[in-house]
Amino acid sequence: MEKIKGIIDRFEDGYTVVEIEGKTKDYPTDIFPKNAQVGDVIYITGDKIKIDKSKTKKLQKEIEDLMNEVWED
Repeated sequence: MEKIKGIIDRFEDGYTVVEIEGKTKDYPTDIFPKNAQVGDVIYITGDKIKIDKSKTKKLQKEIEDLMNEVWED
């Protein structure tokens, strides 16, 4: 079974919007772990969803570093 990598973009009316390869797709929120948050890196395999906290932290750090570069005086 194929493993799909995505990032949680937002939660909307019972759906979780996930960005996958630059496009968004809606999934029912009730299939996600209760602790899922916007920005989490996830892997979708069939109807199972796993949050990858280490990749999420790495992505957050990359974004923070980029923001710091942009806003440096």
